[in-house]
Amino acid sequence: MTWLKRTLLALAVLIALAAAVPFFISLDDYIPRLEAAASARLRQPVSIESIRFAALPVPHVTIGGIAIGTGDDFRLGSVSVTPALLSLLQSTRVIDSIAIDSPVVTRKAIDALLALAKADPAQPPQAATLRVLRIRIDNAVLRLDKTDFGPFDAQLALDDAGRPADATVSTRDGKLKALIKPDGANYLIDVGARAWTLPAAPALLFDELEIKGVASRTDLRLDAISARLYGGTVTGKMSVDWQKGLRVNGALDIDELELRQVAAMLSPGARVSGRLNAKPTFSAAAPAAGQLAHALRLESDFRVRDGVLHGVDIQQAATRLIKQGSSGGETRFEHLSGHLRIAQGSRHFTQLKIASGVLAADGRVSITPEKALSGRINAEVKAVGTSARVPLNVGGTLGSPLLYPTGASMAGAAVGTAIMGPGFGTSVGAKVGGWAEGLFDSKPAQTPKQTSKR
Repeated sequence: MTWLKRTLLALAVLIALAAAVPFFISLDDYIPRLEAAASARLRQPVSIESIRFAALPVPHVTIGGIAIGTGDDFRLGSVSVTPALLSLLQSTRVIDSIAIDSPVVTRKAIDALLALAKADPAQPPQAATLRVLRIRIDNAVLRLDKTDFGPFDAQLALDDAGRPADATVSTRDGKLKALIKPDGANYLIDVGARAWTLPAAPALLFDELEIKGVASRTDLRLDAISARLYGGTVTGKMSVDWQKGLRVNGALDIDELELRQVAAMLSPGARVSGRLNAKPTFSAAAPAAGQLAHALRLESDFRVRDGVLHGVDIQQAATRLIKQGSSGGETRFEHLSGHLRIAQGSRHFTQLKIASGVLAADGRVSITPEKALSGRINAEVKAVGTSARVPLNVGGTLGSPLLYPTGASMAGAAVGTAIMGPGFGTSVGAKVGGWAEGLFDSKPAQTPKQTSKR
């Protein structure tokens, strides 16, 4: 058994020597050369903190503390490169795997990468001197303004030409997974998610989400979007083009979506419930991704059933006619319908119709980007044997709406009360005041100027 002990001792010495190799080989002299080469290729400043070589478990080189761009635009914790050793003696070197750990990518870095892709069209085929087989990305974070997507992992297998043969991307909690496969010059995308929360505002919670589409070097087409969320369903399609800035177009079909939570996320301060049905179309064009939200244009007819408008009681405002305005309370409705247009951050609701028992109303309301309200609501309240149609101005803010009577309504209500007494006389007077106002102010209500779609 002496030979076995000697053999094991020799192997232990060899392993110890291999582990000690990195302490005797300095690669720091290569850092300036690598930084210069990477900066020239990416057209961005590149800095590297360290380079080290390790022989175990297989020989590999690890580059640590990589920063691309200025500030924290694009950072990588480390990159480990494992070559296929036998290929080092051949004309074409083969990298068995590249492992990228803890990359952080910002919106500014994405804009820079898109600009680089447009400025660097596909080159004609050349004789390959380096081939990479696999790339693995661990613990990645996509940082968009104040929102982080991740951490997530990704794996890519590359073909002989260095193009992705297939790729998988999944969040670390396993709630979302995307598969990417080549299809000629394009790539097929298949995304699935369960119990997944959108990482960017609005933080919608999807019970199920399925997306299928095709990506090319210049655009992305999502031809099949299907989701279940908040008791309803959403289907549709969307396209993104980045040849000249960023352009987004799409259309959705929303069916029986419960608004209570969704409305508050889409517009903080909005308080409305009910089942929404709508078919919005939308578009946006901007030089950079950060400007898309302000450039959004959306049009849609909509219907909401069995809901509540919180923060305002239309029936009370139409019957009490408080000069300083009425706020608070709620308006329950059986049906609410209208047309919504969003442009430059403002929302315009026109052709509004509300129906609920003794109350019927129509009108228009606009909401500025600062959440200020304006518009007109014509409320018709039915009483025993009569009804009164009372025009009300809309003011206040989205979080604290205000309804107050017009001057003619107030004057008519005062006359009606004096002649016929409170209650019935006030209602009749308000009705006459509203009729008189319409007679002497016959100009149609001005709606926001229509903007042509792109």
